Amino acid sequence: MSFWKQILVLCLLAALAYGGYETYQRHFSVAQTQAGPPRGGPRKAIVEVVPARRMTLSRTVEAVGTTRARQSVDIVPEAEGRVMQVDITSGAHVRAGTVLVRLDDTIERANMDESQARLREREKVFERMTRLRSSNAVAEAALEDAVARLAEARAELERARQHLAQRSIRAPFSGVLGMTEIYAGARVTAGAVITRLDDLSEVVVEFSLPETLFAQVRRGQPLQATSVAFPDRHFTGRIEAVDSRIDPVSRSFRTRAIIPNPDGTLPAGMFMSLELTLSETQHVVVPEEAIIFQAAETYVFAVRDGVAHRTRVRTGQRQDGKVAVLDGLDEGQTVVVRGLHRVRDKGAVEIRDPSQTALAVDGADT
Repeated sequence: MSFWKQILVLCLLAALAYGGYETYQRHFSVAQTQAGPPRGGPRKAIVEVVPARRMTLSRTVEAVGTTRARQSVDIVPEAEGRVMQVDITSGAHVRAGTVLVRLDDTIERANMDESQARLREREKVFERMTRLRSSNAVAEAALEDAVARLAEARAELERARQHLAQRSIRAPFSGVLGMTEIYAGARVTAGAVITRLDDLSEVVVEFSLPETLFAQVRRGQPLQATSVAFPDRHFTGRIEAVDSRIDPVSRSFRTRAIIPNPDGTLPAGMFMSLELTLSETQHVVVPEEAIIFQAAETYVFAVRDGVAHRTRVRTGQRQDGKVAVLDGLDEGQTVVVRGLHRVRDKGAVEIRDPSQTALAVDGADT
């Protein structure tokens, strides 16, 4: 081996030795700082703990749907004619019976006046025939004819009233008006759509759920709805109906929900994200980070009198970073959530900042 190669090898060995020494010194000093002096007994593991709390866990399922009005109709005239008055403002709320459009009713009023006059005449004839018949001055057939003509006059008056009423187009129920393109002076035909009326006191949302949930969905179950149009609001509703059939192609069933909408915030046709609550149960829960999985065993470290005890548990539902403990742990028991890699079964532990740790988990029991 040449002289320069020997020098290079020696330099590399020196560098490796120096690096190893520095690494040893650094880690050894850090370990000593964390563990403290070994005198006075075994070193304590520094940990953070939280108490096991009892809280309500919900099983939910998500779905999407589109809103529609509780009631919705197209406002159409039953007769044709010239528009005399329009009282339609898009988005305005109207009560049932409010007149929205008036058509020219000159002829209908004249027909009604004529029918009223004919009715009065027939009533007088009927009264006269009744008196004459009581004295046998007229035949029974004459009285019967007067009765028939009186009934005919009353029917004609009722028909005239209905024709006159058709000249005023009213709201059939309370609701919110849509837009219109009909104005005073225009001529409309029977059946032409003037505007739309929606009852938005409640909105209906239909959505589909997988058949695996059919036995778990029933009327009256609560749900939460959100929309990107109102990111800071949550709307609460309930299941109103569940279809009796499952679609053989999609393997899903239709479900209908009702969402109260007293202030009319939600319009018809809006896309909604839904979260349906299937069940709510009370469980003792701990944070997910307290659970340790090792082979076929699940356990936590419960702390009693400054000593950690390895405790086997049986876990269940998870929600929002919490895990339900079905067996092995009681409410109020303290479990380790930080520093688990330093904890040993029946080993001494030192709890770090217990007051701050408790403050951090106060939300667990809400």
